[in-house]
Amino acid sequence: MKVLVTFLLLSSFAVHSLCMTATAFAQLGATPAASFRVPEGFQVELLYEVPLKEQGSWVCMCVDLKGRLIVSDQYGKLYRVDLAIGSNQGLKVEPLKVDVGMAQGLLHTKDGLYVDINGKGPTGGGLYRLQDTDNDDQFDKVEHLINLNGGGEHGPHAIIEGPDGRLYLCAGNQTNLPDNISKSRVPRHWYEDHLLGRMPDARGFMKDRLAPGGFILSLKPDGSDIEIVSTGFRNEYDIAFNDHGELFTYDADMEWDIGTPWYRPTRVNHSISGAEFGWRNGTGKWPEYYADSFGAVVNIGPGSPTGIAFGKGAKFPAKYQRSLFISDWSYGVVYAVSLTPEGASYTGTSEPFMSAAPLPVTDLVVHPKDGAVYFAIGGRKVQSALYRIKYVGKESTAPVEALDTPEAAKARSLRKSLEKFHGAPQLGAVAAAMEQLGNSDRSIRFAARIALEHQPTDLWKDKVPGKGSAQSVITGSVALARAGRTEDQSRIHESLLKLNWTDLSRVEKLELLRAYQLSFTRLGQGNPDARKRIVEQLNGLFPTPDEDTQLNRELASVLIYLDAPNIVDRCVARMASASSVDEQIQYAISLRNAKSWTDATRKTYFQWFVEMSSARGGASFGGFVENIRQASIATLNDREKGLLGALIEKLPEPKDPLADLKPRKVVQEWKTSDLLSGLEGKSSGFDFERGKQMFAVGLCYKCHRFGGQGGIQGPDLTGAGGRFNSKDLLAAIVEPNKEISDQYQATQFVTEDGDVVVGRVANLNGDTLQIMTNMLDPGNFKGLKRDAITVAKPSPNSMMPSGLLDTLTKDEVADLVAYLKSGGNAKSPIYQTK
Repeated sequence: MKVLVTFLLLSSFAVHSLCMTATAFAQLGATPAASFRVPEGFQVELLYEVPLKEQGSWVCMCVDLKGRLIVSDQYGKLYRVDLAIGSNQGLKVEPLKVDVGMAQGLLHTKDGLYVDINGKGPTGGGLYRLQDTDNDDQFDKVEHLINLNGGGEHGPHAIIEGPDGRLYLCAGNQTNLPDNISKSRVPRHWYEDHLLGRMPDARGFMKDRLAPGGFILSLKPDGSDIEIVSTGFRNEYDIAFNDHGELFTYDADMEWDIGTPWYRPTRVNHSISGAEFGWRNGTGKWPEYYADSFGAVVNIGPGSPTGIAFGKGAKFPAKYQRSLFISDWSYGVVYAVSLTPEGASYTGTSEPFMSAAPLPVTDLVVHPKDGAVYFAIGGRKVQSALYRIKYVGKESTAPVEALDTPEAAKARSLRKSLEKFHGAPQLGAVAAAMEQLGNSDRSIRFAARIALEHQPTDLWKDKVPGKGSAQSVITGSVALARAGRTEDQSRIHESLLKLNWTDLSRVEKLELLRAYQLSFTRLGQGNPDARKRIVEQLNGLFPTPDEDTQLNRELASVLIYLDAPNIVDRCVARMASASSVDEQIQYAISLRNAKSWTDATRKTYFQWFVEMSSARGGASFGGFVENIRQASIATLNDREKGLLGALIEKLPEPKDPLADLKPRKVVQEWKTSDLLSGLEGKSSGFDFERGKQMFAVGLCYKCHRFGGQGGIQGPDLTGAGGRFNSKDLLAAIVEPNKEISDQYQATQFVTEDGDVVVGRVANLNGDTLQIMTNMLDPGNFKGLKRDAITVAKPSPNSMMPSGLLDTLTKDEVADLVAYLKSGGNAKSPIYQTK
């Protein structure tokens, strides 16, 4: 069994129109405006370099009713910034005369200045309202509206005003829900829901934090009538409404999990009413395809989300007026996310809008007076500054309407009609919800299920799962499993057993398996007869003929739980043949408490841990693998331990991962033109299996996602074949230095001692930059002091190495390109014989 250890392929197939010059760091504390990479026609200005010792490091801001900025030091006071827009007076910064600060959320309305304190306020952390009762332009009245525990970077965050006149507040997963909640749009029967159990973070981080995780609240301006809007976030720092009145956020990843199947990249979430987004501690994060989780609009990648804002009101070209701007603090990128209505929700794409090294962006706002975007850098006591970005190009900046279609507007209206039933029992809710449980639109059936779960189960359990479409039966089963009682389990199982697997869509198959899982985690182990019949229904389906990674994962989970015949042998075989490390790890953790082993299979299983000792991932990666190994060893009896011998003793020291890069002899130092000639005129005869194998030999899986598996540090290549021709695909691999996206570009730092460090800024702390220099070891950073850096400039070389195809023959390269163009689909027309 071969463990894939890979260089990180960080080139992209699209390049922004950007400019960046070398930066002299020692001469200026704040990142100079000249070092920013922005689209053509945009201009960045450095307005104010914050004196660190006197005014700290700014992390959030808002525009007050007079057009001034109010900002907060992460560990100190509030300041007011008079931008002097339209005058020649110059920028003015003054502290507010109030004993309130340490805010990570600010909002000024006619009702006062709202300050969400992430730390110790005058009477504790949480939401405060400040008012000026004597009209002297200073806040003299301070009210503590909501008490929220603690501080830290996963505490209370943004506060914004909604289109309904209510306030919306978000908080990270180390924040407890307030005690005085009036109602919850999320049914308050949240649970961990792990069929095979979870393991806490390998380094112990938040090991005792359970559901519901991070949350969004809604409340009246006076702090009353608090309701829970959505839950299951890790650490969403900011929230924003679009022109349709829909709420969005940018949630954080757990970068220590990189390389594991439970790693979830930073992502933009559409926070619909009652939504759950599946954050759980350690190995327990829910896949976004779970029926009881709402998933993401667009996945971004590793990073540290901070401020977000829609571009409405900006004097920008139409594309950017409609964009959601999201900030990544650690990698120094502001993305422009384009959201397109699709049904009652949205799809999205993202592209880098602004970047620099370093660029620890903390917050950004669109100013209503000049239509520019103002943003701050800072946080964690790093050098802070205030900037402005404006458009000076030739495109029109006239206001534009939001993109929409009559069909999407109708679908959103239907979804919102169901959301009116969220929060409490209501007349008409059961009938309305039942009608939409089978809706093909995920957000509509999600809203219907949540509406149903808010009603007493005695009013509807006899109606579901019931008859109707397969999707309706499955969604009803999920609802009853979550809200029902033990005696309802047999009803769920009988309904699900009647469904014909071959008649189900892929979504229905995944949600069927989740319904079974919930029926066991919530309602008990089930009676022996039902368990036997479920095994008969599912056992012959694993593994799937098309090697569907997600379906195989969920089938394996249910079948291992039910101790299906030969399931251990089949899972170990899959673990041995899987190309990506994260898929291998998924089988390893699922099998840790499995029951029916043969001696040979158990040896193969434990041999896998030896081979995994050279694999690399995030900071918790190695600890997770070792914890899985120890949990598996704990299930062994003395005979089994004796049989395994050295395999269960201390693992050898990790071998040099570079050794895995030399398994094949060099065929030729290929050029794009050489390889393209082998593809010209060839339209058939491609080998799918060999193309898939070459994707692994080319060391791609741990860095790139493809067909739902693989890494996340580089761009997802699943759709690349639909956007680029063979020449472009080959050029991107053979000539990685030719075009490098700023999203993945490394920076070359020169120190005053003459040392040169090349890598990506991945973290900051005080005056130290943490540089990721080795993508084989992404959790190992090199620290550089800012004042020791004399020059920083974009590296001309991609962190993706050249020569990745030099060990492949022309025919193998042709099969690899065909595999990329197929999107990983063996039934693609490219494989049809002509």
